[in-house]
Amino acid sequence: MPPPAVHPSAVVSAEAVLGEDVRVGPFVVIDGPVTVGPGTVVRPHAHLIGPLTLGANNDVGTGTVLGGAPQHLGYRGEPTGVEIGDGNTFREHVTVHRGMPAGVGPGTGVTRVGGRNLFMAGSHVAHDCVVGNECLFANAAVIGGHVTVGDRALLSGNSAVHQFCRVGRLALLSGASASSKDIPPFWVMQEVNWVCGVNTVGMRRAGIPTPEIQAVRRAFGFIYSDRLPIPAALLRMEAELGHFPAVRELVEFVRTSKRGICGAHRFHGHGGDAEAA
Repeated sequence: MPPPAVHPSAVVSAEAVLGEDVRVGPFVVIDGPVTVGPGTVVRPHAHLIGPLTLGANNDVGTGTVLGGAPQHLGYRGEPTGVEIGDGNTFREHVTVHRGMPAGVGPGTGVTRVGGRNLFMAGSHVAHDCVVGNECLFANAAVIGGHVTVGDRALLSGNSAVHQFCRVGRLALLSGASASSKDIPPFWVMQEVNWVCGVNTVGMRRAGIPTPEIQAVRRAFGFIYSDRLPIPAALLRMEAELGHFPAVRELVEFVRTSKRGICGAHRFHGHGGDAEAA
């Protein structure tokens, strides 16, 4: 593979390590201990701040800042970091902030992003977050500190997730919406903490079998159609549908929730199902 190609106007720290076939565009700043994996493209005016590790074949868009300091009043300049996997696309002006120091409150010392995610323009990942694989953050979607986002979750444009919340696998937060509660796997939420259905389209695209999708829809109905209290609904899910892996995943997520999920009083939808992407 060819060696890295760095534009003459870029500023690259002596501590940086650039892999093969890395391309660094005009006016990029790579500051401190930054490792950039092979095949990665860093576009004009991006700013990479170490400690930062980028895997292979990432595309870092114009004006993106990876590794900026946490937006936290307790941060005192400690050397925390960001770890990013392979094949991510960061469009224009995305920001990913490093973690708070381990031992300072719930700080973990690192913010982690998996692989093959798409972060559209202006989206934001705060300190100490964990983002899985193949997620989509649409324009200006933002998550607060210590948020965990499961694989293939979709945060629509101008949506927001409160700090310390969790977003389950294949969950969807609708455009211009916000959540201060955990969003279980496969759930669709909109507005502020309103539940509106199941992401059946996303589940099909992920290759989940039809009987398992129907089981998740029935489990959804225990809470939002039958209006069972959540503990009773979980017991019924286990008793009637617990042989489906997706239902077991759902039950485990809800049972381990610290912020809780929205109950039946926060439901509006169309027959308990949403044809979401």
